[in-house]
Amino acid sequence: MKYSETKEILNQLVADLSQLHMVVHQHHWYMRGSRFLTLHPYLDEVMDELDSQLDFVAERLVTLDGSPVSTLSEIAEKTKIPDEKGNWDETIDERYAKIIDGYRYLDKLYEKGIEVSDKEGDASTNDMLTGFHTAVEKRIWMMSAELGKAPDIDR
Repeated sequence: MKYSETKEILNQLVADLSQLHMVVHQHHWYMRGSRFLTLHPYLDEVMDELDSQLDFVAERLVTLDGSPVSTLSEIAEKTKIPDEKGNWDETIDERYAKIIDGYRYLDKLYEKGIEVSDKEGDASTNDMLTGFHTAVEKRIWMMSAELGKAPDIDR
């Protein structure tokens, strides 16, 4: 198996991108507050970006003769992004903080994928992951700025 570690990371990304999409969707539905009209459509963009990354990652995994997880039970079993039942009691800032936490996890997973795909000589996957890593860092910066905070990418 030429890219065994890369395929493992890609499948982890399939599970975690699916889960983060669900987390964002939940907060999109349950959001209330003075910034709702601005932030609700913004989360549509976030979900679209996650969907696009998910599709590319899963298709790359298939291209490498891998088998992406594809059921809710597989995703729930494999993901490392926590979930919780939706509620109306959180502020928009609390919701964004949870989404940012998911993105910080993805940031580290993409970094690991970049390292592994480089080690295994998979330049195409490495290129894809590098682009997605850059997008994740930008998303952390933008969402952190909405909360009046620095992105803290370099810590």
